[in-house]
Amino acid sequence: MPTILLSLDATVLYLATPHLGADLRPDSNQLLWIVDVYGFMIAGFLLTMGSLGDRIGRRKLLMIGAIAFGAASVMAAYAPTPEALIAARALLGIAGATLMPSTLALISNMFRDSQQRAMAIGLWVACFSVGIAVGPIAGGLLLEAFWWGSVFLLGVPVMVVLLVAAPVLLPEYRNPQAGRLDVVSVLLSLGAVLPVVYAVKEFAKSGFELLPVVALTVGVVVGIVFGRRQNRLADPLLDLRLFRERSFNAALAILLLGLGVMGGVYLYVTQYLQLVEGLSPMMSGLWLLPAALALIVASWATPLIARRISSGYVVAGALALSGLGYLMISQVNSAAGLPLLVAGFILVYVGTSPTMVLGTDLVVGAAPPEKAGSASAISESAMEFGLALGVAVLGVVGASAYRNEMAGIAPADVPPAAYDAARDSFVAAHGEAATLAEGPAASLLEAARNAFVGGMSLVSWISVATVALLAVIAVANLRHVPPTSESGAEEQTTGAPVPATPDNPTKHSRDDEYAQV
Repeated sequence: MPTILLSLDATVLYLATPHLGADLRPDSNQLLWIVDVYGFMIAGFLLTMGSLGDRIGRRKLLMIGAIAFGAASVMAAYAPTPEALIAARALLGIAGATLMPSTLALISNMFRDSQQRAMAIGLWVACFSVGIAVGPIAGGLLLEAFWWGSVFLLGVPVMVVLLVAAPVLLPEYRNPQAGRLDVVSVLLSLGAVLPVVYAVKEFAKSGFELLPVVALTVGVVVGIVFGRRQNRLADPLLDLRLFRERSFNAALAILLLGLGVMGGVYLYVTQYLQLVEGLSPMMSGLWLLPAALALIVASWATPLIARRISSGYVVAGALALSGLGYLMISQVNSAAGLPLLVAGFILVYVGTSPTMVLGTDLVVGAAPPEKAGSASAISESAMEFGLALGVAVLGVVGASAYRNEMAGIAPADVPPAAYDAARDSFVAAHGEAATLAEGPAASLLEAARNAFVGGMSLVSWISVATVALLAVIAVANLRHVPPTSESGAEEQTTGAPVPATPDNPTKHSRDDEYAQV
């Protein structure tokens, strides 16, 4: 439930932005912070919250996060000013950072059998996909009937149900040998992550300007200091020994880059649907629904396939399939490309699903039970960074290709000033076209569409090359991972869950029931 909600919450705001903009009247800088601060806070606090869950208990942290998320959702829904909405969105991000690593850590502790864990993570990925698919549709329906704040209230009933059900259905786990949380490490992790996330997002918006370059440099330097401190601590916030495992590193790289190219292409696919095909946000969401449904089915099927075939070969084959999808998208043109685009994006999603399911399973499964929260946070951070990096890098590449395509002479019936303004972006071209007569507007939009599709084609070809490289990495580094049918009965013994306590009396009896089944 919280996984569905978090992915849904990331998509509905884009539909609500025009409505809250008309009501609260934020300036352009405030509007950017309203949209971005949620992702900043999630990325910044994932490592801290994953480690905190190892110390105080994953279920406890999940419930604390649910309370905070519900309260912040109400604050956001009824925010009277842009500043209040920015603050509420920041709290939503911090609360969201407690939920996602807690859910993955609980899965890794509850399902020690590798087949069961892979299936549970597959369902977790499927729920993430449901939120992405439902977000635009649910947001569109709510905005047609209610005010913009209604999109935030979706989280309140979900969190109420979670708070009621969690103590009954979820066992508690924590690391009984965990030490105190190192506050200096927390501050250093924020100082490393937040500037880097800010930089890659700014690269996507404005290109390689001075401020994001400085932010990236600061983040890297602080990250080096953070890493050195972790090596000196007896109980570090981030256990760097996890990175000694080859399959762990390979799975992280596949998650980072695989989701990166998918995020970059997704940006162009959604823009194509709305700006080239002229579809509304809700209709765009409906055209993307087949791909999301295919991802859900693939997330369910992947653990079944991995029972008979090594994860390395499953991931490599899936990456090849997604490469075929990127290849199809590269052939889309501005005249009649919607069926080819949708079919290609279905293959992209089907091919991405095993990388998310098995990549996450390999990362989380490589860690001992007492470090499950930290490993889950690392997995989540890789996906967050991958999506942000993909949008930033591929966004800049596609924008450069668009400007190069538009560098020629303006069509005869288009005013030079309008054409010069349209060179900035496809969105700017639409704005200029709205000020022109029908004939010049059509000529301008035709040139802009062709340039945009050229940029999308270049981004798709880069994605083809990237997933081909990742497929080689998967075979080289993960082929030794046996099918889960060969390791399904193995129990991990590198640590122990929290023993039964007065506030957790059913822990051992529940584990005994699982073992008997």
